[in-house]
Amino acid sequence: MVEVEGYYVLEGLYYSKDFAWIKVENNKVRVGITDYAQKALREIVYTELPDIGTEVKQNESYGVLESVKAVYDLITPISGEIEEVNEEALSHPETLNEDPYGKAWLLVIKPSNLQTELDNIMDFDKAVEWHKTQVKEK
Repeated sequence: MVEVEGYYVLEGLYYSKDFAWIKVENNKVRVGITDYAQKALREIVYTELPDIGTEVKQNESYGVLESVKAVYDLITPISGEIEEVNEEALSHPETLNEDPYGKAWLLVIKPSNLQTELDNIMDFDKAVEWHKTQVKEK
């Protein structure tokens, strides 16, 4: 894990410029929001996620987070079929602020084009550099 001006970036994950993280697990991916996203949103009070079986496409909206500060569209980092939805994140949205890289994951997706789409998102090293630019622009 690397800290970039108070924001944590974990090794072993991929990252989108829409503030999502992706963990490849066998032939599936687990998706969540980054530490940067949860800190920017502040107190998350509502989570809306799609149903299991829903097909999602890379770079399209799949759900919503609401905080005391803003409403935020969740953007899919990888195309495929949703196989799991984190009920904890739905019933206790504050979990996203408490543990964004752990128990507050959002979806598990069976990807339809994983290797090609991973080329469209950032690995750990690129994500660290990108976070540095985000902090400077803030």
